[in-house]
Amino acid sequence: MLLALSLAACSQPAPPADNAPAVAGEPLATRAVMIGTEGPSLPACSSISRVKDGGTDVYWAPGETRAVKAKVAGGAKVSVCEATDDDAWFGIVFAAPGTDEDMCGVGKSVQNAREYQGPCRWGWIRGGTVRLGA
Repeated sequence: MLLALSLAACSQPAPPADNAPAVAGEPLATRAVMIGTEGPSLPACSSISRVKDGGTDVYWAPGETRAVKAKVAGGAKVSVCEATDDDAWFGIVFAAPGTDEDMCGVGKSVQNAREYQGPCRWGWIRGGTVRLGA
């Protein structure tokens, strides 16, 4: 029973139906965005940022570009929750168009770092595609 519970905790919610179609097949890698990596005294995601003009593609994992998970329009707000060591990729949480971003729950602190499980969308964008703290 314990094994089943631990496996269930790692399962990922299905992507929303209006995600962008796969560009070149299924992703080879998926890595959920981690929240709470800055500790329990700070918000779960450290930065509210805006996507630069032209928008950006959202991917399933850092460095995984075989399939686009979603697209985010230029000027849209995203919460940057983590970054790769070289800042080449940012793990973000973002609300679906027309949805209140406050419902994502990443402005509050969490006790321990963990995978983001919703209710909003999550994914990975290339570094340089957002204005940090904007």
